Amino acid sequence: MKVRRLGRTALQVSELCLGTMNFGPLTPREESFDILGDAIAAGVNFIDTADQYGGRLGVGATESLLGEWLAEDRSRRDRIVLATKVHEPMSEDINDRGLSARHIQRACDASLKRLGVDHIDLYQMHHIDRAAPPEEIWQAMDRLIAQGKITYVGSSNFPGWAIARFNEKAAASHRLGLVCEQSLYNLVERRAELEVIPACQAYGVGVIAWSPLAGGLLAGAPTEPNGRRAGEQASEGARAHAQRLADFAVLCAGLGRSPGVVAIAWLLHQPGVTAAIVGPRRRDQFASLLKASELVLEEAVLSRLDAIFPPCGPAPEAYAW
Repeated sequence: MKVRRLGRTALQVSELCLGTMNFGPLTPREESFDILGDAIAAGVNFIDTADQYGGRLGVGATESLLGEWLAEDRSRRDRIVLATKVHEPMSEDINDRGLSARHIQRACDASLKRLGVDHIDLYQMHHIDRAAPPEEIWQAMDRLIAQGKITYVGSSNFPGWAIARFNEKAAASHRLGLVCEQSLYNLVERRAELEVIPACQAYGVGVIAWSPLAGGLLAGAPTEPNGRRAGEQASEGARAHAQRLADFAVLCAGLGRSPGVVAIAWLLHQPGVTAAIVGPRRRDQFASLLKASELVLEEAVLSRLDAIFPPCGPAPEAYAW
């Protein structure tokens, strides 16, 4: 497994990041543990979760499951870069959400307890909170860093202007600032190229791409008639991209590679991208997608993919001279 620097930091992370959103509510505990073990064995050292993950099991369930896995073998903690997130509602309490300094402190303590660890390597803001001033947020993050509870701060689902604003505020106070942005980015959804990725490149912020398979659209034809992707194939999105997806399938067949592997490999060829998040539901899915790290796409293939799924940016050239 290849590794890359996390943004402008010296920290090395695997270019495939194991996303755990399915662990617990959709992927049973034993299979989740098997996937985690397979990830370590394959050289994946980057594991991403969030305090809200848990689905039908309730918020925090996925972090708790990860904590159980880590408790089985304490050496595992030192072998991974552990990332989680804060922002989403954790209860009906009006203050148990968002990015107030109060909630950030309390949410971090709760995540540490569920994970059973003394520190989080990468603490990410799950979404922008327009009511929270950057100064308040940085005050809370500074305190967590000083307490040894977190090491790096990242963002997720931030617009380009917010990435710039937060890093300018950080630089003014001689802070390291944001080191990565977890953004929706894939062949179907390329709007991050307009301003998010250019902002990240300008500030040395690593891009971590989530939903690399566009919710299953780029994974190829469903093999399970009643599975989640089978339902998605009938969705408006699948119909809207029908010709592009058909052309993509032909290209992948010519390469002798599965569409999912090609889609993730494409992301790993894009400027500014540190890692792609792979969030499998099953062990066999994870094993197949690991091959994306090995695939080198020739320039002719990359050009063909751009022809099928046209690029967006960067701004302002994308919409003005």
